[in-house]
Amino acid sequence: MDTEDSPWGDVPSRSSSNVNLAKSINSENAEPTPKAGQPTTLTSISSPRSAAGRGPRTPRKVGAQPTRLEAVDDSLGPLGPLGDNASTQPEPEQPPIPPSKEQPLLMGHARQPPSVSSSMSRNMVDSVDLGDDDRPLSARIRYSGAGQPPPSSVDNSRRQNQPSVSIEQAARPSFDITVGDPHKVGDLTSSHIVYQVRTKTSSKAYRQPEFTVSRRYRDFLWLYNSLHNNSPGVVVPPPPEKQAVGRFDSNFVESRRAALERMLNKTAAHPILQHDGDLKIFLESDAFNVDVKHREHREPGLGENKGMFSSMGFGSGGGGKFIEHDDWFHDRKVYLDALENQLKALLKAIDTVVTQRKGLAEAAGDFSASLHALSTVELSVSLSTPLEGLSDLQLRIREVYDRQAQQDVLTIGITVDEYIRLIGSIKQAFAQRQKSFHSWHTAEAELSKRKATQEKTLRSGKTQQDRLNQLQADVGDGERRCHQARLLFEDMGRLMRGELERFEREKVEDFKSGVETFLEGAVEAQKELIELWETFLMQLDADEDGEPFFKPPAINVASAKQKEGRAQGSSDENTQEAAATLTAEQEE
Repeated sequence: MDTEDSPWGDVPSRSSSNVNLAKSINSENAEPTPKAGQPTTLTSISSPRSAAGRGPRTPRKVGAQPTRLEAVDDSLGPLGPLGDNASTQPEPEQPPIPPSKEQPLLMGHARQPPSVSSSMSRNMVDSVDLGDDDRPLSARIRYSGAGQPPPSSVDNSRRQNQPSVSIEQAARPSFDITVGDPHKVGDLTSSHIVYQVRTKTSSKAYRQPEFTVSRRYRDFLWLYNSLHNNSPGVVVPPPPEKQAVGRFDSNFVESRRAALERMLNKTAAHPILQHDGDLKIFLESDAFNVDVKHREHREPGLGENKGMFSSMGFGSGGGGKFIEHDDWFHDRKVYLDALENQLKALLKAIDTVVTQRKGLAEAAGDFSASLHALSTVELSVSLSTPLEGLSDLQLRIREVYDRQAQQDVLTIGITVDEYIRLIGSIKQAFAQRQKSFHSWHTAEAELSKRKATQEKTLRSGKTQQDRLNQLQADVGDGERRCHQARLLFEDMGRLMRGELERFEREKVEDFKSGVETFLEGAVEAQKELIELWETFLMQLDADEDGEPFFKPPAINVASAKQKEGRAQGSSDENTQEAAATLTAEQEE
């Protein structure tokens, strides 16, 4: 071997690399097979010396070190033997494997080390119960070994029988809100109705799972306006409308209570509105008026559009006439206008039916009073008793008509009225989308003006660099505002599409439920009327023995006989007097 100096200016390596190589090859049967990823070192090159330790650079001869390679009996490639063919010699100690995430049981694309794969295959074979069992193979595998968690003991059949819900619905908090106990408070000038709002929820955002607060009608109006301003484009369930006359009537108070309860439950079930902070204040706050004032002081823009909307002039109102360019939204607006007209006509017809039912109830009451007056003056007991029974029947019929009229209002009437107000809320969302469109075009017009000013300044060529930098910054800011306005308009369009689809689904469900309840109430009322009339007719008819249900009392029969006897005696006396008078006339 050539032992001349290294051509790199270093002291030639004096390590016995070749000798060590030969020894390693001769003793390959005694050494374990190297693992994958550990290449065999053929030569050991000494590290270069630093520049300070080098001598003067002199021309040196370039020599080549001959390398002696011998074939190694490795028929399985560089990865070494796998499985049961692995060497039984003890492997050298390896550093501990760092912890890693749990991997699936079957790794189809990952290659396990020889020892791990062999041990895993033995554990898998040992863990299978080969006894007589009808269970599938996956159910008979006993999971054992370190790092394998025990399987869940939940029965799969029981899990399959349970109704499946989406992950979003399972993670969504539940709300059960009831509005009740309406009572009048205040003096003559400031009297109003106060409702008890009881809430049961699984949301962790609230201090307690159950709580009750007192709210009046104007508090519900505040909630609606706040939610509408906080979430542009969202269809917020509206409260019932105000009524100046008859607002303390029991029927009106009950219908308003039911409408407010439906409003709160629909708001709490909405995936966006249920996370609003104003809803939390409304449902939970014991000092509601104080909290609202503090919130207005912290956020002076409360009641107006906030954040990015106000910064882009969203709440300032759009100028010019809006022309809808999206056919889908245009068709929905036409459909909503027609639906609103039809619902208003339906509500008017329902009001007419309710008025007629109330008129029937009043007529039945008047009829009952007349029958009762007639029964009191009738001398014949056999006739006065049925008349009194018919009077009582008419009173019960009046109650049925009153109850049916109230049920018509609380079933289909309140549903129709609610969706008329919902259409008004949808139109407000359309108006917000129009404002967003005008904001976008206003931002585009402003950007065009700034670009024109910049180009004019650049053409003049007499402006300082600071002025050019300011114009460039203004153009960049205009582009950002224009981009944000365009994104806002597009996002509101997508949001409103989802809201209108949700509106259609809920409309079908609510009207189906309302019509079913209306029909069930009408059928029950008719059945009750038929039963009342049949019972009355059975009382009028004779029983199997031929005796009537309305038997006159015995004392009344005796008195009647006495009256008849007195009448007969008086008639006999009159007859005798008439005969004596006739005889006297003949004698004369």
